[in-house]
Amino acid sequence: MFTLQVLFRRAALVAAMAFFCASALAQPPATQTAAPASGVYYEIFVRAFYDSNGDGIGDLNGVTAKLDYIKSLGASGIWLMPINPSPSYHGYDITDYEGVNPQYGTLQDFHRLVEQAHKRGLKVVIDMVINHTSDQHPWFKAALNPNDPHHNWYLWATPNTDLHAISAVGGPAWHRAPNGQYYEGTFTGAMPDLNYDNPAVRQAMIDVGRFWLREGVDGFRLDAAQHIYDDLRTDMDSPVALEKNLAWWTEYRHGLEAVDPKVWLVGEVARQNPDDLTPYMGPLSTVFNFPVATQLIDSVKQERNLGIGRGLQYTYAAYRAHANGAFDDAPFLSNHDQDRVMSQLDDNVAHMRVAAALLLTLPGHPFVYYGEELGMQGSKPDEDIREPMRWYRHGKGPGIASWKGWSSKDGADISVEAEQADPASLLNLYRKLIGWREQVGALRDGVLRNVPLDDPHLLAYTLQDAQSRVLVVHNLSRDTRRVVLDAGAKVSSVLGQSKPGVVLASGTLTLPPYASALLH
Repeated sequence: MFTLQVLFRRAALVAAMAFFCASALAQPPATQTAAPASGVYYEIFVRAFYDSNGDGIGDLNGVTAKLDYIKSLGASGIWLMPINPSPSYHGYDITDYEGVNPQYGTLQDFHRLVEQAHKRGLKVVIDMVINHTSDQHPWFKAALNPNDPHHNWYLWATPNTDLHAISAVGGPAWHRAPNGQYYEGTFTGAMPDLNYDNPAVRQAMIDVGRFWLREGVDGFRLDAAQHIYDDLRTDMDSPVALEKNLAWWTEYRHGLEAVDPKVWLVGEVARQNPDDLTPYMGPLSTVFNFPVATQLIDSVKQERNLGIGRGLQYTYAAYRAHANGAFDDAPFLSNHDQDRVMSQLDDNVAHMRVAAALLLTLPGHPFVYYGEELGMQGSKPDEDIREPMRWYRHGKGPGIASWKGWSSKDGADISVEAEQADPASLLNLYRKLIGWREQVGALRDGVLRNVPLDDPHLLAYTLQDAQSRVLVVHNLSRDTRRVVLDAGAKVSSVLGQSKPGVVLASGTLTLPPYASALLH
């Protein structure tokens, strides 16, 4: 047995709270109207999700057709990967910022999707890819003429430029254009970087954001948010590049707030040091928490608490301090640029269930990558982690996106059809965990305080907001663990358990292997 040293500090507690009984987690009172939003966002690669017209390519009408499925998960919003016209399958090199990829549908189809999503209480966030354009964009084609005003919309080499410089993402930074000049492209030559020192570029991109806000979107996922000025490997730790990044995103946010004061901005800042994320709080609403994604998966694989609670308490306090007391976070397990979680966990279903419980008991806005809730596998190259959604046991049926075949060895049991009716499925675990967030406000917005434990296979923390407080305990191991609760823990009942067998009796908490519990 191990002693739980709960460090509740009365001065740090927001207020005394009235909390509901455990049955509230299982079934809302009859008098209750719509449940509060869970804060969970569902990431969708439109091409791979659901095909409404039989051409093999997922489309916007297909997403609309599956909004009820997304709502059944308990999600409160969706993030659509790029929907703009593009010469590539993935869409991250855009040729028209105010258009819709004709393979996905029309602007009218997008309007219908937004309308139907909002009717269901789902917010709509779209990818905003403004670090670079496609080399097929009319702006770049015009820029090949040194006398065209668009020439200065891009970054061109000078006689003193090191044409062999390495970009911030590890490839060549400079690429030869058809006119013989060299231009900067942090990612590839097909993605020339825009020149954000040019006021015309800044205004054009603010106008793009305003356009989509007027079309009904609620916010944007900001692709490559750190690379607006962090272009070269030598820029990666440059305070000048950081300062210019922050200045631009502050200008951008203010520009969009003129249209929608509540616009939500989540940035992709792919850094592993939490201190590199904190400066973006304020200029943006939040950023994706890459460090915690790595830490969660590593802890699950090793079945050991690798300092998760301690690290999050530090990070969240820093976020609040930097954003004048405001708090948001965007934790996730994997996304469209990484091997899928189940593949990272070597197809270990027990580990996958623990990872889900860890993610969905963290405050902020957790993101779930489509198919993650089923346990879909996928390892790089990128196409293989963006494969068709598995709707049916045998992989065939209406709406299957056949833009590419499946590379993973997922069987018939890894499908919506198979998992819907199985109460013990991963899909229904996701629904249960997200349901907790709808019922317990502290899981969404609470202040996190680490609870140190002697047992390295356990993770515990409290979450508290003005209305509720909950103690979260995770057993990361394959063995049953028992915890003696101190009197200061002030918990008396189990509000929720990720699997049967959690027992709280006579001050001792018993957790079955790989189980998570909410206590109050």
